Amino acid sequence: MNTKWGNRESLKDVHNRVGKVSLLGDLSTAEENISHSDLKTEVRDLITDSRRVTPGSAFFAIPGQRTNGNNFLEEAISRGAKTIISTEDNHEIPSDVVSVKTENPRLALAKFAKRHHGQPDSFLNIVGVTGTNGKTTVTTLTRHLLERPGRPVGLIGTVRYHLGDREIPSFKTTPESSDIYPLLSSMLAAGCSEALMEVSSHGIHQSRVAGLEMEVAVFLNLSRDHLDYHGNMEKYFCEKRKIFNGQNGLLPKVAVINVDCPYGRRLMDELPPQVHILTFGESENSTFRARNISLNSDGAEFILDGPFGSTVVSSPLLGRYNVMNVLAAFSIVHALGIRVSDIIHKITGFEGVDGRMEAVDRGQGYNVVVDYAHTPDALRNALSMLRECTTGNLHLVFGCGGDRDRGKRLEMTKVACAGADKVWATADNPRTEPQVNIFNDMRKGISKSSKVYFMDDRRRAISMALDAASEGDCVLIAGKGHETFQEVQYTAIPFDDRVVAAELLSAKQLTI
Repeated sequence: MNTKWGNRESLKDVHNRVGKVSLLGDLSTAEENISHSDLKTEVRDLITDSRRVTPGSAFFAIPGQRTNGNNFLEEAISRGAKTIISTEDNHEIPSDVVSVKTENPRLALAKFAKRHHGQPDSFLNIVGVTGTNGKTTVTTLTRHLLERPGRPVGLIGTVRYHLGDREIPSFKTTPESSDIYPLLSSMLAAGCSEALMEVSSHGIHQSRVAGLEMEVAVFLNLSRDHLDYHGNMEKYFCEKRKIFNGQNGLLPKVAVINVDCPYGRRLMDELPPQVHILTFGESENSTFRARNISLNSDGAEFILDGPFGSTVVSSPLLGRYNVMNVLAAFSIVHALGIRVSDIIHKITGFEGVDGRMEAVDRGQGYNVVVDYAHTPDALRNALSMLRECTTGNLHLVFGCGGDRDRGKRLEMTKVACAGADKVWATADNPRTEPQVNIFNDMRKGISKSSKVYFMDDRRRAISMALDAASEGDCVLIAGKGHETFQEVQYTAIPFDDRVVAAELLSAKQLTI
């Protein structure tokens, strides 16, 4: 296997340096136009939330969508921050506090966090996986394929963070750089040599992964999402492209690309020649190709063509789009220098991903499935897959988030009406937006022949869909998947589709 240790310093040396790096020579080179007073101050921690500041910390005042870190300098200093990094000249900062001005505090944070935590990315084979849909499934499946006794594999993703010797709940798909590097250091300490990361477009744009050394960068697909943030598909694509073409700071050694996606084919044409490319898809010239695909209610079977020859693969993952996810995982394994033929058998033991096509069974005579599908493309894939293995009617419960891309709501509703027999439109993280406004946008996508019921209460909507189902039917509860809360007016209200569906099904069984 490819290893990155070589003749570099030992892990012990790395940990001895953590927390002992001064700002000198790092923030001063973070940007060409940075101004600074005295950069010789050593810092104990890197903080972006003033409430988490401890004595000796460096506080990075990050401008955000809701708040601006510059508004909390006084609180940070009162809690013991000895260095302030911000976009402003802070003339009222006490003389014993170092003030640094930079146009991009996030980029400065990424560069300093890497050194402050001993550059753990230099000692790990990091795989960055990006795409609109499938990141969680691909990273989780790849981790399953790579792990073996005594050789744990790290993972940073939407559902949880696996650190080698323990796992913790995820607090962000792609965390801030000040969190990424401690997580990677923990993986190293636990004996990991590989780390898989979901890399979101927000994370790229906000410099959370700027300068991160990736062995492999993976492009899964691109479809409409996050346009409220990026503005249009071109800008969305350009953000994803940054981790492949060096704009993020470093080039990956290998790029794994889905060539069935038009954006994937474009990406291939725009990569520097020194990046080695591996492709996957149903296309004839793919490095890893699936053909003769057979889909059923238990998963999929297909012929895999690869560098090692051809073999039959039986996957427990449902749907054609999951065949693509399996191909992506095999491509990553190959990119890391591991024989795919040696690990193919492990796929039969994969138990799936929380909230991704997760069945809820309480003895009812119809299927109930919870899935994270929250984009038009993901919802289309989920409905198409379930249609293929459902003998009766297909019922759908879904919603659209508030304070996000309004144009996606019409598209989501069109997909819902085209793919399901009955649809219950309901709340899905309305955030600060009135639900009636979200529903008004969704109604624009309704076709004349569709049966769509609008219901503010998500629990009630799920209950009505379950009441409408009969033997042989399927109920898809889409949009939230593994999430255990609803976002309403800056408040996280406990709500888990899987728990709610199970409770309702159990209650309905008692009344039969």
